[in-house]
Amino acid sequence: MSWSSFTGDQVAALAQGESLFAQPGERECPACGRRSVRAYVNAPENARRPTLVSYVWCTACRKFVGTRAKHPEGLVFSDPLATLSPAERRELERSLVGFLAHLDELWDAGALPQTFTTA
Repeated sequence: MSWSSFTGDQVAALAQGESLFAQPGERECPACGRRSVRAYVNAPENARRPTLVSYVWCTACRKFVGTRAKHPEGLVFSDPLATLSPAERRELERSLVGFLAHLDELWDAGALPQTFTTA
């Protein structure tokens, strides 16, 4: 089964409820109803302004959305990909399917979900 994007209404539904930063575990999917929505965020070092990139995907129905937003001031989080070199990171992100598969492996291994705190 191939990946597809969440609809606008599904993205709006994902934004409801408790913040990802307060409750980072799996969530119910607005597309298929299973509790299999996962998320990963990172703050690209090369961004011109403080930016947070989010990936949200459902492991059951293979829908996803990626967003960019202002990095909330003081938000600090764990990042299991932080040890990768810029070249390794680019290679991993080259394929969305491969990148999401890698994130699922990290989730299944316990390296995700991330932890969030405010400084």
